[in-house]
Amino acid sequence: MKLTKRQLSINLNVSDITIYLWERNKVQPSLAQIPKIIEFLGHDPFEKETDNLGEKIREYRRIHGLTQKKLAKHLEVDETTVAGWEKWEYWPNKKLFERVSQLLSCFAFVEKKH
Repeated sequence: MKLTKRQLSINLNVSDITIYLWERNKVQPSLAQIPKIIEFLGHDPFEKETDNLGEKIREYRRIHGLTQKKLAKHLEVDETTVAGWEKWEYWPNKKLFERVSQLLSCFAFVEKKH
């Protein structure tokens, strides 16, 4: 891509120092910055294989820059419920499972396009 740190920092709306720290693995991008990085690059440089529902939910949140609280609000559940799903402590009831599955299937469709 042949961009300077300055050009990249402007594109990603972060400071030059942030780019420097990312390059040296001193800090990781925040959850809110990840969607912008994926959009800029055209792919997910942090892509991770997901084996279970909890990992899929966590990955969905990461890709979309959502906190557990924001996803919980979207699904109309408590954030501790989302945390429990991610930790694989319990399973959503049938109604919620259908909503989560629908959300994740849309996510899978988007993932295949990249």
